[in-house]
Amino acid sequence: MTKIQKGHNKFFIKEQGEMIAEITYEPLNDEQIDVNHTYVSERLRGQGIAEQLVDHVVELAREEGKKIVPTCWYVEVRLNRNEKYQDVLAK
Repeated sequence: MTKIQKGHNKFFIKEQGEMIAEITYEPLNDEQIDVNHTYVSERLRGQGIAEQLVDHVVELAREEGKKIVPTCWYVEVRLNRNEKYQDVLAK
């Protein structure tokens, strides 16, 4: 499988020109980003791909000193349920 790549306001995996996984975000202001969409193709589900995408966005937020406002339901659940993400979760 292809590795996760960074695009404009997203991280993604493309295979043979097809988008098979992605997570998208938008800057809200200088301190926050809105993570608004996560997609993993059916054939890749259950392999931890979505969590890897979340980890990439979390790493970006940490590097840029920003907090995440999760409007994507998956990201919201993931960040709220895991202690390792609390430092980047906007309160």
